[in-house]
Amino acid sequence: MSESTPTHEVEHSARPEDTPRAVGPLFGDEPPTGGTVFLRELMRGSAVTTILAIVLALLVGGVLIALTNEDVQTAARYFFWRPGDTFAAIWNSVAGGYEALFRGAVFNPKGNDFAAQIRPLTNSLGFAAPLIAAGLGVALAFRAGLFNIGARGQMLIGAMFAGLFAFNLDLPMWIHLPLTLLAGIVGGALWGGLVGLLKAKTGAHEVILTIMLNYVAFYLLLWMLRTPGLLQAEGSNQPQTRPTPESAQFPNLLGAQFPNLDWGFVVVIAATVFVWWLIERSSLGLRLRALGENPHAARAAGMSVDRLYIYAMLFAGGLAGLAAMNQIQGTVTSGFGATIDAGIGFDAITVALLGRSRAWGTFAAGILFGALKAGSFSMQAQGIPVDIVLVVQSLIVLFIAAPPLLRAVFFLPKTDAEKAAAARAKAAKKAVAA
Repeated sequence: MSESTPTHEVEHSARPEDTPRAVGPLFGDEPPTGGTVFLRELMRGSAVTTILAIVLALLVGGVLIALTNEDVQTAARYFFWRPGDTFAAIWNSVAGGYEALFRGAVFNPKGNDFAAQIRPLTNSLGFAAPLIAAGLGVALAFRAGLFNIGARGQMLIGAMFAGLFAFNLDLPMWIHLPLTLLAGIVGGALWGGLVGLLKAKTGAHEVILTIMLNYVAFYLLLWMLRTPGLLQAEGSNQPQTRPTPESAQFPNLLGAQFPNLDWGFVVVIAATVFVWWLIERSSLGLRLRALGENPHAARAAGMSVDRLYIYAMLFAGGLAGLAAMNQIQGTVTSGFGATIDAGIGFDAITVALLGRSRAWGTFAAGILFGALKAGSFSMQAQGIPVDIVLVVQSLIVLFIAAPPLLRAVFFLPKTDAEKAAAARAKAAKKAVAA
């Protein structure tokens, strides 16, 4: 070392963290193999995150089932005398609850014949149809950067349009059924398009608009249901319409043995294909996705942002109207009231979030929630509160919305973004300490 070299420069260059290190198997830092990288990326993927969120939610649901079970509560009183009774009661309650859920949602081995055994699966698909349709509407709006929580109002207006313009017609089925379906879709689309128009012209936030229009739709429909000559059934003073005409009802898809599964599910599959093509393959979908990523950049690129807002909400409202038609043309054909949405409009938000705003992801999420709904009746028959299923649904969304929590619970590798954020936080802490 020369005498002219400053001491602090020598010390700085000698620090171990600044010294280049050899990489290779002899030095313990072998680069990850292709299989290791694939496994790491797989564990970070959204599919694994979704599956683990469902598993963790079911585990928490099992804890709730055990806590609310009378046999568990009784055995817990003498836990320290005979702990085996408590553990046996916990196992029986949780296993019995989820066995009832499976039996009511997927397959019933106790059925008298094969049709009775697979009827739970058809029930799940039937319950899933309106959830998928409404979820697709919410998901499409999400992709365009719009938080559409007005699916309920759009469903109600869709049902109102069908009741006003299609129920009183005397037409053959091949005309009456698609006409009723079209009336509901148009009604929902117009109500959703109104949100897009107001946002485009006034700059009002879509959340406020959809919340207020939900109330407007509800009370408008309720007034029509209470007014003779509009939607109220003749000779009745109840706020309910006449039954859906038989020529406007969806026929059963697999026959009378499976009454909850009709051709409305096929229409929902077609809607899923359409939404997938619209968002992922069409030029309009490209503009909608660009709008969702950055509306300012979309405007700078020459896109008509105001027009895209209207298009997105028109499609979203029409899909919610399709969900309403699955109700009044398939599930509820004895006449509908102001609660025809049955909470589907709000459940659609959960379905869209679980499906990560993708068409086929929303389709799968809708089937999952339809299965949970179908299986909840069997669970309730065993004395398990049906609210536990709602808790499980909420927990699934909660865990999906918090991937770092899931990775911490299951010791999964962090993403590059999380590692970068941790590194920045550590560097900032060192800078403050220095």
